[in-house]
Amino acid sequence: MDCLGCRIANGTEPDLKIIYENEHVTCVLDIAPFNEGHTLILPKKHVLDVEEIDKETTSAIMVASQHLSLVLKQVFHPDGISICQNGGIFNDLTHYHMHLIPRYQGDGFSWSEPLHPHHAGERLDETRARIVQFIERHS
Repeated sequence: MDCLGCRIANGTEPDLKIIYENEHVTCVLDIAPFNEGHTLILPKKHVLDVEEIDKETTSAIMVASQHLSLVLKQVFHPDGISICQNGGIFNDLTHYHMHLIPRYQGDGFSWSEPLHPHHAGERLDETRARIVQFIERHS
């Protein structure tokens, strides 16, 4: 397998720290954790982006995220859990994966402002109209 994400998800990559697995997903500790317990959820089938995932696997990912969020809260007592996924060119594994990150107040994790102002907040009505029109045309 050329895909690192597939090798992780299917258990062929060495020295994995698997914490949960079922027939659809493998959940491993991130090798460069933001905080202790930082977990990746990977589907066993190769997909790059969220819209490529079949419904059964999507459900398995969400069930695993709910289960492991509860576990991480019990084990590490964080102030919260951040859940994120990076798609397209921002997906460094070139395989879909969801991050579960235990968070603590003042831990430095941030959602930053854009480097280049885009003023999208001033066009919310226009943005909504574009999205709704697209959905109506393609439903």
